[in-house]
Amino acid sequence: MKKQIAKMAFKLAGVEYHVEPNILEDKQVIIGFEHTTMMDAVLSIALFEIHDIKIHTLIKKELFKGPFKPLLEGVGGIPVDRKSNQDIVSQMVEQFENNQKFNLVIAPEATRAKNGESRRPIRTGFWHIAKAANVPIVFLFVNQKTKKGGIFGKLYPSDLDSDLAQIKAMYKEYTELDIVIPEPVTV
Repeated sequence: MKKQIAKMAFKLAGVEYHVEPNILEDKQVIIGFEHTTMMDAVLSIALFEIHDIKIHTLIKKELFKGPFKPLLEGVGGIPVDRKSNQDIVSQMVEQFENNQKFNLVIAPEATRAKNGESRRPIRTGFWHIAKAANVPIVFLFVNQKTKKGGIFGKLYPSDLDSDLAQIKAMYKEYTELDIVIPEPVTV
C-alpha cells in the first residue's frame, strides 16, 4: 500500500525517477540536491519507500514536539540540537557502527536560496560523516524543471576539496543547480 502511494506521488508530481543498479550499499550517506521545495523531500521519501530503503535524517530537535514527534520518528528522524556543542559526526559514526544497515539522508545546507539571493558554499558535514564512518556518499536528485529524479552515483570520500569538485561536476549533469563549494583548505 505504501509503495502504491509513493508511486502515486511521482505520478501526481509528473516526475520520472530512476535508480542506478548496484549503487546502494547496506550503509551510506545519501545527499540530495536540489532541495528547493518541500515536494523535493516528499518525492525523496517516496523514492526510498518504493525501493524499500529505510532512511534516517537529521532534523532540528525543536520539531520533535507534540503530534509531530511520532511522525518524525516514523520517517527516521534523528533530533539534533544545532545550538549544542555535541559532535554530530561522532554520533553518526556510532550509528553506522551499531547498525547492520544505516542510510543517513542529508540535504546539505546552502542548497536553498531565496529568489535573488546568492548561494553560500554548501556545508560539508555529510562528507565528514561519510569519511569518518568509512561509507560512500550516494547522490540523489530531483530536478523540478526536467521532471526527473533518482539515485545516480556514489563516491568514497578521500580528499575534501577534490571530492567536492567531483560532486559539483556530477550534479551539473542532472540539475541546473550550481553548487557553490567552499574555498580549498590550505594547511
